[in-house]
Amino acid sequence: MGKLRLLFVKEGRAVYISHLDLLRTFQRVFLRQGLVLRHSQGFHPHPILSFALPLPVGQASDCELLDFETAADMDGGDLPERLNRFMPAGIRARSCYVPVWPVRELAGLECRVDLLYDGGVPAGAAERIEALLTGESLVIQKRTKRKAMADIDIRPMLHSLSLSEEPGVLRLHAAVSAQNPGMNPALLAAAVERHLPELRPDFVQVRRLELLDGAGGVFR
Repeated sequence: MGKLRLLFVKEGRAVYISHLDLLRTFQRVFLRQGLVLRHSQGFHPHPILSFALPLPVGQASDCELLDFETAADMDGGDLPERLNRFMPAGIRARSCYVPVWPVRELAGLECRVDLLYDGGVPAGAAERIEALLTGESLVIQKRTKRKAMADIDIRPMLHSLSLSEEPGVLRLHAAVSAQNPGMNPALLAAAVERHLPELRPDFVQVRRLELLDGAGGVFR
């Protein structure tokens, strides 16, 4: 048996593929490529596949990770090229390798959140939004595990932030906690909508750029 980790991109129309459908997509791609996966035991065996951090629907990513096990030992070096022949538009394998670090060591996300304004970025928006997001606290309403809405301070989960402005776009570059607890970068836009409703963007785009370890290095 061989344990492998696949690094892949999800973008374009593929951002609207749900987590469950993405799992089915990879099962079919592996099958079409002829790769034999290790299956679970029991009455309903299924391929052993695990995504490191499931990506919310509607968000893009350059750095998604899929862990899987093959029936035979292999290093996976040529697997991305073979898999990409069968991938749907918007999903592209970048590399495949034997994992060294367990997923529990994944600590942070480097991401980009684009706030899009149809009529152009309002005057002074960058300064006001930066002041809001980098303040001592950043309270939003978030649904808890018990399905109730509660006020949550997400400021401790925001590790760094920088802003840049382009025509019609205010771009946030941020590093946030990935897990235990993790933060959805889209909550930055939610905070703007709650505390600065007059600066609410017309549309929000989120993209994961890199996965980080506890020291801020690249996690693979």
